[in-house]
Amino acid sequence: MAWSVALAVAATFVWLGMVLAISFLEAPLKFRAPGVTTVIGLGIGRLVFRALNVAELVLAVLVVVGVVLGDGPMLVVGVLLVLLVVQLVVVRPVLNRRSSRVLAGEDPPRSRAHLAYIGLEVTKVAALVVLGVQLLAGV
Repeated sequence: MAWSVALAVAATFVWLGMVLAISFLEAPLKFRAPGVTTVIGLGIGRLVFRALNVAELVLAVLVVVGVVLGDGPMLVVGVLLVLLVVQLVVVRPVLNRRSSRVLAGEDPPRSRAHLAYIGLEVTKVAALVVLGVQLLAGV
């Protein structure tokens, strides 16, 4: 396996693990911990997801470099990049505005943006699995 493909494989599976651990484990569980209020949970969530998104951007660059140099499956990489950009540019700002209102003491109505973010995360997980398998199979 060429170093570029190995880089793409490693970055893909690290990215997958981070999304699974943060989005599907940490995020829902933190609100069940004793003493964690909605305000505290939102404050923690904003920090954690900001860090996750920065890590995702770095991992996306590594995946792109590895796939381009290794002549890998660019279609799935393109899908991942679109998903990430939509999350960061379209959905996250809506969620941030709502969480800012909650942190300021308001009680805004529920937002469908949260469901959109979850849908994008599920799709991103599927795309990361497909990409990882394709890279390992040499497709």
